[in-house]
Amino acid sequence: MKVGIVVPYSWSFWGAVVEHAELQAQALGALGIETRTIMGNDPPGQFTRALHPRVGRDGPPPPDVIPVGRSAIVPANRSLPNIIFGPRSVPRIKRTLAQEKFDLLHLHEPLTPTPCIAALAMATCPIVATYHASGELGWTKLAMPVWGFLFDRIDFRIAVSEQARASAQRYAPGEYELIPNGVLIPPEANPGNREHRILFVGRQEARKGLPVMLRAWPDVHRRTGARLRVIGADPLAVRLLLSRLRVPDEGIDVLGFLTQERLTGELLAGKAMAAPSLGGESFGMVLTRAFACAMPVVASDIEGYRDVMTADTGLSVPPGDPESLADALVELLADENRRQELGQAARRIAVQRYSWEEIGRRLVDVYESVLGRVLAAA
Repeated sequence: MKVGIVVPYSWSFWGAVVEHAELQAQALGALGIETRTIMGNDPPGQFTRALHPRVGRDGPPPPDVIPVGRSAIVPANRSLPNIIFGPRSVPRIKRTLAQEKFDLLHLHEPLTPTPCIAALAMATCPIVATYHASGELGWTKLAMPVWGFLFDRIDFRIAVSEQARASAQRYAPGEYELIPNGVLIPPEANPGNREHRILFVGRQEARKGLPVMLRAWPDVHRRTGARLRVIGADPLAVRLLLSRLRVPDEGIDVLGFLTQERLTGELLAGKAMAAPSLGGESFGMVLTRAFACAMPVVASDIEGYRDVMTADTGLSVPPGDPESLADALVELLADENRRQELGQAARRIAVQRYSWEEIGRRLVDVYESVLGRVLAAA
C-alpha cells in the first residue's frame, strides 16, 4: 500500500501537525506502508528570513517529503501557522499525484489551502482526513461556500480529540472516529536523577502562554534555584519579550528550535514541564510528549488539555495566572518522591494511550477498510 500524507503547512517550521505527520510516516513505514508527505518548504535564505519572523529548520527536507511551495503566515485560531498559498503549488500537486500513483491520500486539516484543497479536487484515489483544530474557526465561514462541496470526496473522517470533532462538525456534520495524536516514546525513561530544570516547549504565540511563564519565572527561580529551558520559540523574540516584560533573564536558557532527538534529550533530562497555554488547543500534544519521557506537567486548565491531563500526571492551574503557575511549579519541585511518582504514571499513560505503534495499526485498519469498501463498490 502506498499512502500520500498531505499537510498544508511548511516542513521548515515546527508545529504539532507537522510533527504528527512526520511521526505518522515513521509509524506507517514500520508497518510496511510506503509513504510520501506532500507539504511546503521554505529553504533557509534571505527571502525566507524576510517573510518569516520565526527561525526554521536548517537544510532540506528528508527524501520522503515532496515540497510543493513556499508558505505564508496566516493568523488562524489565535495562532500563526505557515500555510501554503499561491497558484504554483497546484500544478506541483497535480504532477505529484500523477507520478506517485497513491493507493490512498491522508489529508491533515482538509479545509486548509492549498495542498489539501487541490488534493481533494484532483485525487482519483480514496481519501482519509484528520481534523486537528478546535474553536470557532471563523474563517471557515468564508471557505465553505467556495470549496466546501469538496468535503463529499472524503471517505473517512478522523478527529484527534473531542474538541476537534465538535469544531469540525459545526461546518461539516458527519461521523468522525476519534484517534488521538501519537507521541514519540523513548525506549527508556527514568523520572529520577534529573537536572534541576523546568521546560517550556512552544512557539512564541500569545496562546502558548510564554508571557505568563516569564512573569512567573523570577518567583520560581528565587524559591527553587531551578533553570528554565525555553524550547521552540525564536531566541530573538524571547529576548524582546523579556525586555518588554522587564523580566531578568537570570536562570533562563533560550534554546530555540530543536530536532526531535535533542528535544527528547531535554525531556529526559529535566524535572517538569510548564504548559501555561491560554486556549485554542485541541489536544495536549506537548503534554503527551513530556509524559512519554516520564516528565510531569504543570498545565493550564483549558479545553484540549483536560482530556490529556489527570491527577496522576501533574498539576492544573488557571490559565493566565502567573502566581498560580509559580506556586504549582514550586510545589512539584519541593516533593521529589511525588514528582517521580507522577512521572512514572505519566509514562504509563503515554505508552497505553498515545503510542504510535498502536495508532499506526489503527490507521492501517482504517486504510484497509476504506480501500475494501471502494473496491467492493467498484
